[in-house]
Amino acid sequence: MKTTFFLLSLFFSIICSAQKEFQPVGSEIIETVDGDLDGDKIPEKVIIYNTKDTTDMGNIREIQILKKTNGKWSILEKSRKAILESNHGGMMGDPYQSMAIKKGILEITQAGGSSWKWGYTDKYRFQNGHFELIGHSLSYGRPGDYWADIDYNLSTGQLVYSKEVEGKDNPDNGKSEKETVIKKRLED
Repeated sequence: MKTTFFLLSLFFSIICSAQKEFQPVGSEIIETVDGDLDGDKIPEKVIIYNTKDTTDMGNIREIQILKKTNGKWSILEKSRKAILESNHGGMMGDPYQSMAIKKGILEITQAGGSSWKWGYTDKYRFQNGHFELIGHSLSYGRPGDYWADIDYNLSTGQLVYSKEVEGKDNPDNGKSEKETVIKKRLED
């Protein structure tokens, strides 16, 4: 029993030391996930911090992607732009919802609003030597009015837009829409 407890303690102290080594001073960990992001079958560690640095929209968030090479952790990539500030969700509060690694893709979901609501998921893939945004899915609207969805795959250029009108008294009732276009570059 003592051996099992010792091994578990050692395991958790190794994990925590990786997090603490690169943690911004005065910050708190919001979430941590592990998964293989670069296809080498060795899981990377992704950590989102709530920093002590602020803007008029609240605390700045920092995301770090850590890679373990030869038994030592290093920062593969980090950003203070990928996660919205702590008050950016409007009346809904903190916009940060979740983070997951699915099939080697890092997905980050955020949402907010009040009577009009919005939510989106950004998808990042490790390619060309760094993490690139490869997808953006956005949903926005207001109950009783309409809901619109946009799904943009930056790798293929496919953009799918749909709008579902709600409410029998809505002047736009019956004017739901769906359209798919291929747009390889934003400048096109």
